[in-house]
Amino acid sequence: MAHRSRTERIASVAALDDATTRAVFDFVTPAAGPLTRDAVAAGLGVSRRIAAAHLDKLAEQGLLSVEFRRLHDRTGPGAGRPAKLYRRAADEVAVSVPDRRYELAADLLAAAVAEAIETGGDVGETVRRTAYDAGLAITAASPDLLEALVETGYEPREEDAGLVLANCPFHRLAQRYTELVCGLNLHLLRGMTDGCAAAYSPVLDPGAERCCVRLPAAVRGEA
Repeated sequence: MAHRSRTERIASVAALDDATTRAVFDFVTPAAGPLTRDAVAAGLGVSRRIAAAHLDKLAEQGLLSVEFRRLHDRTGPGAGRPAKLYRRAADEVAVSVPDRRYELAADLLAAAVAEAIETGGDVGETVRRTAYDAGLAITAASPDLLEALVETGYEPREEDAGLVLANCPFHRLAQRYTELVCGLNLHLLRGMTDGCAAAYSPVLDPGAERCCVRLPAAVRGEA
């Protein structure tokens, strides 16, 4: 599944605030196989219509996956339509306040370590290049830098002839592995700014309660 925006992730989690929706989700989640609307209705003691409405709501929010299958071996005329079945979606949904993107850091670090093991390359250099390439890919998909920064969790704000990033998406990791994670941050952001030809030059500039990278406006004529 493609990356969900923060708004979409919040909506998915918020769907579980409804007691009946949560009961349906909790009933389907541990099942050994996909369940029909009738099975959910019978298991929870609600009507098929109510079960169907909440099952489809969960599917729309990406919390359940749907498949269609006949529940018997009959084929041809009179066999009826395939049944709609639901199971827990394989993808996970996480929301944090402020926004954190630990899965992104994990993906980048794992990819870099795997490549370094395979090629014998320097792990640090591979992490930096992997992060830079990921930044390029992010703004290739979303060329508006401010929008891309928001979606990646940085909370940009204009200040002092540039951008200050009020949030670090990798906060806890940066506290424990500062040099590694701040370097990843720097090269990810360099890839993002280069990817959309933005007039900013990311630099390391640690400060309290913000990201370790700042984005001053690029000097005229600077590459």
